[in-house]
Formats: sequence, C-alpha cells, structure tokens
Amino acid sequence: MDQNHQEIHTRNVLQPHALIFPIPFQGPVNCALKLAELLCLSGIHVTFLNTDHIHRPLLRHSDVLSRFNRYPNFKFETIPDGIEDENPVTGDRFEEVMAAIDAVTKPLFREMMVSGSLSRRSVHPVTMMIPDEVYSFAVEVAVETSIPLFFFATLSPCCLWTSHFNLAALIEAGHVPVKENDLDELVKDVPGMEHILRKRDLAAFCRINDISDPEIQRTLKEAQTLPRAQGLILNTFDDLDSLVIPYIRKLCPNIYTIGPLHALHKAQLMASESSETTLSNSVWKEDRTCLSWLDKHPPKTVVYISIGSLSTMSVDQMLEIWHGLVNSRKPFLWVRRPGSITGGYDESQVESQLLEVTKEMGCIVDWAPQEDVLAHCAVGGFLTHSGWNSTMESIVQGVPMICWPFYVDQQPNSRFVGEVWKLGIDMKDTCDRLIVEKAVRDIMDGKRDIFAQVTSSWANLAKESISDRGSSSISLARLIDDIRLMSSTI
Repeated sequence: MDQNHQEIHTRNVLQPHALIFPIPFQGPVNCALKLAELLCLSGIHVTFLNTDHIHRPLLRHSDVLSRFNRYPNFKFETIPDGIEDENPVTGDRFEEVMAAIDAVTKPLFREMMVSGSLSRRSVHPVTMMIPDEVYSFAVEVAVETSIPLFFFATLSPCCLWTSHFNLAALIEAGHVPVKENDLDELVKDVPGMEHILRKRDLAAFCRINDISDPEIQRTLKEAQTLPRAQGLILNTFDDLDSLVIPYIRKLCPNIYTIGPLHALHKAQLMASESSETTLSNSVWKEDRTCLSWLDKHPPKTVVYISIGSLSTMSVDQMLEIWHGLVNSRKPFLWVRRPGSITGGYDESQVESQLLEVTKEMGCIVDWAPQEDVLAHCAVGGFLTHSGWNSTMESIVQGVPMICWPFYVDQQPNSRFVGEVWKLGIDMKDTCDRLIVEKAVRDIMDGKRDIFAQVTSSWANLAKESISDRGSSSISLARLIDDIRLMSSTI
C-alpha cells in the first residue's frame, strides 16, 4: 500500500461508519431506514445492506433512492439471499427466507466484512455493525473482525422479555410447547408478568409442538447472543415499557430506547428543516386515494383495518370480519394486501348484499400509507394484527385498537394493549362476526370516551419522549455519541 493510500485508509478508519442490516421484510426495513436517516442527519456514514429480494420492490414502490441521494454519507449495498420472488413473501414463508439467509447470505456477509468491500482492507471500512437481532451470526463476525456491534430489535420489548429471554425457562418448566387446553392459564415463571401473561399471550412459536423446530431453536440462540453485543436498540419509549425494560437491562445493560421511532424520525427531519416529513419506505404500491375517501367522513367515525405486510387470513375469517364490520354500521377503510387472503378467494364467494352495502360504507384498497391514515381525523379505531410498528403508530395518534394477532410478537403485544396499557380490545384466538361487531361498537361508541382518555394520555407521553429533552431524544443522542466513541477506538 503506497503512502497516500495508507494515509487515506488511516483517516477513514477513524470516521464513524455504521452498517445497518435488517431482515428482508417490510416492517424491519422500514424501521431500519428511519434509523439510518437519523444517523445520516448526525453526520455518521451509513451503509444500508438489503438482501436482493426485498431491495427490488423497495426501489420499485418507494422513492428511497432519490431521498437518500441528498446524503453524501449514505449508500445502499445488496447481498444475495436465495429468494427469487419479485414480490415480498408472506409470513408463512418466514422460515424459508431465514433458511435461505443462513445458507446463502451468512457466508457472503462474513466475506464482505472480513476481506471484502466493507472490511478493514477497504478504503472506508465499517466501524459499527447494527444488524437485526435475528442475525445471531453477526456476533461471530463482529468478534472475528473486532468491530463493535449493536443489535436492533424491531419487535416489541414485551415479546423480547416474555418469549425470547425466558423461552428456555418456559421449556424447562413444561409451559412450552403450549397446549390448546390450557391457553388461559397464567404464566408465573416470567418475572414481572405473574398476573398479566396467559399462555395464549406468549409468542406464537410457543405453540409449536416440536422443540427442535427451527424457529424455536433460532429464538433460543438469539436469547444467548443478544447479551454479547455492545448495545441493544429498541423501538419504544421508557414510560411505555417500564414493566419489562428493567428486566432486559439486567441481561443487556446498554439499552437505547429510541421510540416511537417513526415519530422521532419525523421530529428530527422537521428540526433539520427538511421539507419532507411524510415519507414512504413501502415495498408495496400505496393507494393514496383512500385519504380522499377519509376526507368525506366526520372525525372519529371510520374503522381502519389492516393485518400488515406479512399476516394472512382465510376466506372464512375474512367473511366473519367483513360481516362484523358491516353489522356495526360503521364506515370502514380496509387494506387487503395482495396474497393476504389464503384459500383461493374471489369475489364470487361473497353474497351480493354484502358487496352492495360495502360500496355504500366501505373502502377497500391493496395497500395504504398507514401513518397518514392513522393521523387522519376521520379514523376512530384500528382493527390490527398488532405488529409492533402498527402498535406504535396507533399509540402516537391516540387511536384505540382491536387486536387480532397472527404470529411472532403480536400475541404479547395484543395482551399489553388490552391489559397493561388499556389501549384497546384483545380479540386473539377468535374470529366471529358477533365478537367483531361488539368490539367495533365498544371502541367507536360504548366505551369511546374511556378509550379516548387513555389513548390521549399515552399519545402525550409518546410525544414527550421525542421532545428535545425527552427520554428517546436523549437516548438517540447517546447512541450517536457511542457510535462515534467506539469508532475512534477500534
């Protein structure tokens, strides 16, 4: 290496350069892009590593390339993942994606970090790794390369504590696998949750009968690996998860609570005098005509329904929800993502009267700009799958929730929404038109004032956390300082 190259290399090693590496699904990618932009605003160099199959629809349906072009300290990189689909896959293929990443992406990632384009041999090496918490293999690469690592957990802290860190103990106590005949039994083996958590509120993988199942084994490994990182980034705020964060901190002392991340991101963009505060990181084409439809309705009168980017429902479940909505007599905006209805659905399976009434009181779209929808004054309730992004977005806007969880962290999330935070109704493990109708009426009419008071209180706490002196703003500043400090000492 000649002297000039050596001087450039030495100088760049001291320059903070964070690698952000999310798992290839809409929710985690959305969160990771917001974190990336916050780091860019602080002057830290960021490389955002996507796997091929999620990067293609992201470029097709969003403006991320043109948006991030304004940051000279940002670049995209991609890495093969063995998935050939042109569209994002549904949740039932999660394990297929993770197996492909393990077989294809993992060795390529190691090569990239040890001797490739992001290694110390490169002109601008990575000085901090921020992978999704699912990527346990990143710790071994961090040890091999002596690069500090912060895990970014985009699922909820309540799931992380109840169903990840405590999974081994739950298996040893015989609570996992959960049996269908004791779903309402309280789980007394998770500290802090003795009077809150039922077996049905554990993460969905706790119901898998085979302990050797890849999802359970991967989760056990995550629980062992997370404490080995130098830090853990969480999308929450201190007040919201005060029940579980003290327990997580005993295992992972260095925690950065930077949520609600989407709200903190928007606040920081406004503070930087950016003209763009409503942005899309969607891997699906958004239909913004639904906002015009919402404009025609009075405040707090519309129910919004979405089961997110991965969840699915059967035709029978869809029809039960549909009848419940129509019978409630409340106007509704329903997102039905392509591929979200399983079992070969077509409109001929729906009775004509249901279709006619829906034309009068409903709006159905393939995908919606959810943050804008929840912020719309017409929306008075949210029937949700209880994904963590959706839950946080609903909390910020003060919209009460009807929770119908599907998998991963959504079961504990819905329990906390209903029982701990009192922000809505937990409808898990049921799908009946009468239950749906009653839940909608309770949220929109019968218990509307009670929910309005509670949701308003939590929304105010969320906004306080992202204020200049709020806990999440302080935590973000500390995260940025620590990335700089650790980058200067490697």
